[in-house]
Amino acid sequence: MYKGKDLLGLRDLGRETIMEILDEARGMKKKIDNPALRDQTLNKASIVTLFYENSTRTKTSFMLAGAYLGGIVQDLGVATSSVNKGESLIDTGLNIDKMGVKFMIMRHQMTGAAAVLAKNVRACVINAGDGTNEHPTQALLDMYTIYDYMGGFEGLKVVILGDISHSRVARSNAFGLVRLGAKVTLAGPSTLISGSMKALGVEVTSDIKGAIADADVVMGLRVQFERQKNMPFPNTREYSTLYGINSDLLKYAKPNALVMHPGPVNRGVEFTSNVIDGKNSVINIQVKNGVAVRMAILKLLYEANPDL
Repeated sequence: MYKGKDLLGLRDLGRETIMEILDEARGMKKKIDNPALRDQTLNKASIVTLFYENSTRTKTSFMLAGAYLGGIVQDLGVATSSVNKGESLIDTGLNIDKMGVKFMIMRHQMTGAAAVLAKNVRACVINAGDGTNEHPTQALLDMYTIYDYMGGFEGLKVVILGDISHSRVARSNAFGLVRLGAKVTLAGPSTLISGSMKALGVEVTSDIKGAIADADVVMGLRVQFERQKNMPFPNTREYSTLYGINSDLLKYAKPNALVMHPGPVNRGVEFTSNVIDGKNSVINIQVKNGVAVRMAILKLLYEANPDL
């Protein structure tokens, strides 16, 4: 059974706990399509989303996940909150905590922000992305998608391509996938990847064709211009030519390889449209799976913390 008050990252999450979440998500997925199966698992527990950075998929899926399980979900609306009057993160958290909240789901531009919040509030804190550190629920939905299609992880070759240096998704996936037995390769321009990532138990390369060869999963990442002081390559056209994935490059992967992306996708940059919309793509399925995984996480945390 899941133990702990919070979900802050996958760095220290064990194999059994990861698989518990993935297995729980299988049952939750049925409730997305069939409203009659939705229930009151969360028993009107209060959920607040605090997103200091923009989000479409993550915030919406968490809000729906909470609602589908009978939670009461509110978005703080950071842009119109007292944050803009100078209120600190801890003070914001403490004030919300006193309102009887069970869950705080936070995205923040500062690495470690979710951990800081968790130490100062009674509520369960779920990290929805902190700086360039981790994005655990995105990685869990990615792993669930792979699990759903491939049936397991042992020996699978998973290639993650793009802006590795600034990607919290890549880090969380590396932690989780390696722990589950997959062989992970991180690939991208030398300006957007560091050899130090090998410490995570992964391969690191700038040879895109070699990375994709015989891959079971090809996952693209958006170039995060907003986190960079200097342009890491001349222009997006050159990036697409040298590092973007088109149908010809995808032929080097296995015929049934999954094409994945956490979104948002920049068409014609990370992937061409015929790859995004092709038969191997499960990008839209990932979005649906994100709701199921986040439902599973809310349920498991709720059950693990009955006194909060």
